[in-house]
Order: sequence, then C-alpha cells, then structure tokens
Amino acid sequence: QVQLVESGGGLVQPGGSLRLSCTASGTILSIYSMGWYRQAPGKQRELVANIIGAGTPTYADSVKGRFTLSRDNAKNTVYLQMNSLKPEDTAVYYCRTIDTITGGSWGQGTQVTVSS
Repeated sequence: QVQLVESGGGLVQPGGSLRLSCTASGTILSIYSMGWYRQAPGKQRELVANIIGAGTPTYADSVKGRFTLSRDNAKNTVYLQMNSLKPEDTAVYYCRTIDTITGGSWGQGTQVTVSS
C-alpha cells in the first residue's frame, strides 16, 4: 500500500505561481506512473499531468506551456510547478500514483484557488 502526502496549495492571484509536492511512502514495490489530477466543483476529475517510468511528462492541453511536472526519484516525490495561473485552474488537485503490484493510490487533495 502506498500513501501519498500532498502540499503546496493555496490562494494566488491570476498570473501567479504555485508548486505542489507529493511524496509517496509505505509499501512501494514498483511505481509505474505518478501524476496530477484536478477536480472543480460540479465537474469531472481530469488528468492534468502524468509521467510513466522514465518517460517524458505529458500534459492536458489546457495547461501546456504553463505547468511542469518533475520528480525526485530518490525522495519518491513528484512536483507540479504551476505558472501563469488562471481562474479556471481553481480546483482540488490530487496526486495519483500507480504501483504495478499494489495498484493505484490517491492523495488527500490540496485546494488551489486563483482569484483576484
């Protein structure tokens, strides 16, 4: 079983930046992927950014050029750098990890609010 701890959410003005962090702990056998989802009230949860193994991160079209996913394998941590934030980025952001042995795990979610 993998536990995910998220941090970095908050309130920011349009055009501002935030960096989210997600650290995995517990029984980590074989990480297949790590990524970020977000969900706004009344809307379906959507994939924001994802990385599979040692591959290249992928991004939703709505955040390309503004968000950057990175990872520190030694710390079992994945980051989401969010720049040029827009009001439509307001959502609860969830870390998602898939372990090939134990399956998927979700973080508790961290609120990101973009408002003037």
